[in-house]
Amino acid sequence: MVAKSLLECNVEAARERFAGLEQSIARAAREGTAAHVVELDLFRQVLALGAELFGEFLRLSGTGDRGPSATLDDGQAVRRLEPRDRRLVTVFGVFSFPRCVYGTREGQKIQWVPTDQRLQLPEGDVSYLLQDWGQMLGVEQAFGTVAELLEEIFGLDPSVDTLERGSRHMAEAAPAFRAAQPAPDPEAEGELLVASEDNKGVPMVRPVASTPAGASGAHRKKGEKANKKQMATLGCVYTVDRQARTAEELVAALFRDPRDPGCEHRERREPPEACQKRYWAALTREVAGAVVRGQDVVFERMAADIGLRRRPGQTLIHLSDGQHSLEDDRNKYLPQDCRTVDILDLLHVAPRLWEAAHLFHREGSDGAAAFVRGRMLRVLRGQAGGVVTGLRRMGTQRKLRGAQAARLRKLCHFLESNLHRMRYDQYLLFGYPIATGVIEGACRHIVKDRMERAGMRWKVPGAQAMLELRAIYTNGDWKAFQAHRIEQETKRLYPRSQMPQETTEAMAA
Repeated sequence: MVAKSLLECNVEAARERFAGLEQSIARAAREGTAAHVVELDLFRQVLALGAELFGEFLRLSGTGDRGPSATLDDGQAVRRLEPRDRRLVTVFGVFSFPRCVYGTREGQKIQWVPTDQRLQLPEGDVSYLLQDWGQMLGVEQAFGTVAELLEEIFGLDPSVDTLERGSRHMAEAAPAFRAAQPAPDPEAEGELLVASEDNKGVPMVRPVASTPAGASGAHRKKGEKANKKQMATLGCVYTVDRQARTAEELVAALFRDPRDPGCEHRERREPPEACQKRYWAALTREVAGAVVRGQDVVFERMAADIGLRRRPGQTLIHLSDGQHSLEDDRNKYLPQDCRTVDILDLLHVAPRLWEAAHLFHREGSDGAAAFVRGRMLRVLRGQAGGVVTGLRRMGTQRKLRGAQAARLRKLCHFLESNLHRMRYDQYLLFGYPIATGVIEGACRHIVKDRMERAGMRWKVPGAQAMLELRAIYTNGDWKAFQAHRIEQETKRLYPRSQMPQETTEAMAA
């Protein structure tokens, strides 16, 4: 009935508007107006038409006057108070409209706003659609850029502060959404379940207490940075199919060897694609007076997703970079059974071998490249322990001293302490992934591409909100998240199961 009334009330105005558009288009065609000029003018006029229609929709929706008193569905008696105007910022512009409100008496909490409940309006002034579009732009662009885009496209003038607050408010719904997600479609999953995590620094605003005060204290000492970074933990769970490879194939790929001229007819084997990637990201922060460790949060979410997705008998691969705290939390949170395999990212082995090579050969030399190639081949053949022993022997034979000896000891210690995760001959045979490209890419995309731009500094609440929203966006869950948060917010704002009986009677009148 409302939709029919809306059409009836606006049919004449719509015809006039469309007639004007038709005349404008015809005139532009006769005069040879540039297409981009017509495109912009038409878009502005369509927005203006939308503003007229949306304003009429609000007017036809009424003030929500349900009489001088009403009884709510929980039996509470309320009376009509002084009307309150409601401001709503939409993609069509800013609107203000009157509504009746109900409560026990003036100055007390408003108990019921029929119009707000009926239209399912948001808590703040910004419409759900504009929140969605604004924050979808905000997860990719700086908030200042988003404000400029919204002004250019819709003629709106949101402040950066409004967008930042909107980001934090929207992110509050993220944990509940992630907890409610079902398992991915089993038919779209790969053979192996993989869990991987890493830490990435976020540039933070220096606390006021640590900022030097006064002209003399404002000068930083040598090596002192204007800001500091706080580590964000990122985790990912995904599935992938097996791909058996040989050590020789991996070394050729790492060194980007040219293909054998006699083998051009063979198809190049592409690595299997990671399926159903789910990312999480968290900073260590204070919540309700207690410190919440970001790494704990991420591992807990990864463990829950593994429990949701892991099929009976499925192999679980844990890929990591050798950081001790990550391995400790892996042992604390993730499964440890005969079908779990821990693997050290090969791309964290290669830099150590290059570092060792430069202790014995000039950087950039053929000798250094041959040194790494030979030892990488041995590592991939399952001889990592022998490689470490050989490096130590070379250090003794070459009589390395001081800093060079210390560097060799450090890199050998790293490799030796991770030998239990360097059985690459077995990993290649069984077709397991041995590099953390997925999580490395996430660190770059989720954090660096948005949060490490020139001049950017974050406070913990804003940074955590951005991490939450970018992870959801990267997962491809943005539309599902918006639907979920609107549903949950509507239930929170309007918990009453139904309108009082007076509502139906008043609407009929």
